[in-house]
Amino acid sequence: MQIRDLPYSDPGDPDVRSGPRFLYWLGRNQLGGQLKALGWGLLHQLGIAGFPVAVGFAVQAVIDRSGGRLALAGGMTVALGVLLALGDTMLHRTAVTNWITAAARVQQLLARKTAELGSALTRRVAAGEVVAVSTGDVEKIGWFVEALSRFVAAATALVVVCVGLVLYLPSLGLLVALAMPVLALAVLPLLPPATRRADEQREKAGKATELASDTVAGLRVLRGIGGEELFLGRYRRASQEVRRAAVRSARMWALISAVQVLLPGLLLISLVWYGAVLAREGRIEVGQLVTVYSAATLMLFPLRHFEEIAMAYSFSRPSAQRAVRVLSLRRSDREATVEGVAPVGDLYDPVTGLMAPRGQFTAVVCGDPDEAGRLAERLGGHAGTPEDAEPEDTGARGTGKSERGTAEDAVRQPSVLLGGVALDELPLDAARAAVLVQDKDPVLLSGTLRELLDVPSSGLVTADAALEAAQCGDVLSALAQASPDNDGDPMRTRITERGRSLSGGQRQRLALARSLVTDPEALVLDEPTSAVDSHTEARVAAGIAKLRRGRTTVAFASSPLLLDAADRVVLVHEGSVVAVGDHRDLLSTEPRYRAVVTRETDEEAAAAHAVGDAVEVPAMKSIQEIEERA
Repeated sequence: MQIRDLPYSDPGDPDVRSGPRFLYWLGRNQLGGQLKALGWGLLHQLGIAGFPVAVGFAVQAVIDRSGGRLALAGGMTVALGVLLALGDTMLHRTAVTNWITAAARVQQLLARKTAELGSALTRRVAAGEVVAVSTGDVEKIGWFVEALSRFVAAATALVVVCVGLVLYLPSLGLLVALAMPVLALAVLPLLPPATRRADEQREKAGKATELASDTVAGLRVLRGIGGEELFLGRYRRASQEVRRAAVRSARMWALISAVQVLLPGLLLISLVWYGAVLAREGRIEVGQLVTVYSAATLMLFPLRHFEEIAMAYSFSRPSAQRAVRVLSLRRSDREATVEGVAPVGDLYDPVTGLMAPRGQFTAVVCGDPDEAGRLAERLGGHAGTPEDAEPEDTGARGTGKSERGTAEDAVRQPSVLLGGVALDELPLDAARAAVLVQDKDPVLLSGTLRELLDVPSSGLVTADAALEAAQCGDVLSALAQASPDNDGDPMRTRITERGRSLSGGQRQRLALARSLVTDPEALVLDEPTSAVDSHTEARVAAGIAKLRRGRTTVAFASSPLLLDAADRVVLVHEGSVVAVGDHRDLLSTEPRYRAVVTRETDEEAAAAHAVGDAVEVPAMKSIQEIEERA
C-alpha cells in the first residue's frame, strides 16, 4: 500500500477485543510494508555495523605500511557509505509510509463507525474523546506500527554483530556479547512505572480535551448564563493536572534514557581498558581493538530502538484501547437479516406504543424534552440503552460519557418497526434511506447553500420547494447580500462552520429544508420550529404538511400551531402513549396534554379540576387567538 493509493477501498474488520490485539491486527494488515521496512532496516543497520571492519582494516594497513590494503579499506568504506545512504533513505520512506497508512486506516475505521452510529455515538462516548482518538491517538498508534519493523531490524543486527565479534575476536567479542542483553534489558524494571505514568498523562489529557470540546460546543450558552469563567477555571485546573502528569512521565523516561547512556558508557570504558591490556601484551592487534571498539560504539545506535519501542508501546496501548472503545460500539446487537429496498408502512415503537400511520403527519407531545429526544432517536433505528436514558450529570454537556459502557454491555430495548420490519434488521443504508431523524440541534456543515442541499434524496423534492416549505425566503435574501462574489445567487453563498453566521431560527429552517429535500419514507423532526416566531411557525407547519402529504412525518413539539396542523396527535407520558386524537379534542379532554401545551401550572390544573370544564373555553380561545394572529 502506497500513500498515493489512500484511502483504502475497505479498511477491513478490526480486532476490537483489546488494545494490543488491535495493534497486532494493524501490523498484520501491513505485513508487506513491514517486511520492506525490515529489509531496508537490516541493510541500514548492517551497513553501520560494517564500518568498524573497514576502519580497523585501514588502521592495521597503516601500521603495516600496506598501501594495497589501505586502498581496499577505502573502497570498502565508499561501498558501505553507498549502502548506508540507500538503506537509510528507503528505510525512512517505508517507515513513514507504514506510519501514515496505519494512521489512515484507523481514521477510516473511525469515520466509518461515526457514519454508522450517527448522533448515537456522542451519547455513548464523549465528543472530546472521539476527537482525541481521531487526532492524537491515531498518530501514536501509527508510530508503534511503524517502529515495530525498525526495532526488529535493530535487534537482528545486534545479534548478527555480537555473533560476528565472538567469531572475529573471542577475547573481546565475548565481553560485548554478554553485555548487550544486559544493556537491552536493563530498563525493563523501569517500564511498568513509566507506562503507568504515561497512561495517567494520556487519561488526564483526554479529559482535558473532552472538557475543552464540550466548553466550545456550549460557548454560546455559557456566555448567556455567565459561566465562562467557571469553565475556564475548570479547564485551567485540568490543564495543570496534565502538565504535572507530563512532568512526572518525562522524569521517568529521562531516567530510562540516563540508564541507557550510563551502562553503555561503562561497557566502552571496560572494553577500552581490557583491550589496551591485551594489545600491550601482544595478544591482539591494534586494528582488532579499533574494530571491536568501533563496533561496540555503533551498536549503541540500534540499542536506542529498544527504548523507542518501549516508549511507542506505552503511548500507543492506551491510544489503541480508546480507539477500540469507539470501534467496538455497534448500531445493534442484531445483524442485518433483511435484504433489498427499505420497507414501507406504519412506523411503530413497541416500547412506548407510538404508532405513526403511513402517509400521515403525526405530532408527538412529551412532557419531558429529554424523553422526546430519546424517542426520536429510537424512531430512527438507534435503539436506546440504559446509558442513553440516564445520562450522567456532570455540569457540562457530554462530559462524563466516556465512563459509560458500550452498547454490548447494555440490555437493548425492542427495535422500532417500519412496515412490520425491525429497523435493526435492515442494512444500514436501507435503514438510513427509510427513516431520517433531524434532532433539535442540527449541524450545518461549511460550504455553499447548494452544497448543503446536495444530499442523497429521492429526487421528488426540489431544493426550491424545500426552501419554500421551510419558509427560508428571508434567509435567501440575507445570503444573497452576504457576499459580493455570488452575483446575487444565494445558492453560491458560503455558510460558515455550523452556520455560525446565521441566527438560530435561520439555521433551523435551513436544516429543515435539507431534511425535506432528502424526502425519506419516514421523517422524524424533533422540535423543528422551536427557534422561530409564531407567525413563521404557522407557515412552516403548513409547509411541512403540504410538502410531506402522502409521506410519513413525525414531529415532536408542544406548539399549538404545529400540533393543529398535524393529522393526529399522540401524547406520551412517562414512557407510554396515553392519548391519541385531534389537537383540539385532546386540549379539551386530556388534562395532561393541556398542561404541556398551555404550560399550565399545578395551581391552574387544580383550579381546572375544581371548576370542571369552565376553564376549557378560555384555553380554547387563547389558542384560537394565537392562530388568528398567525
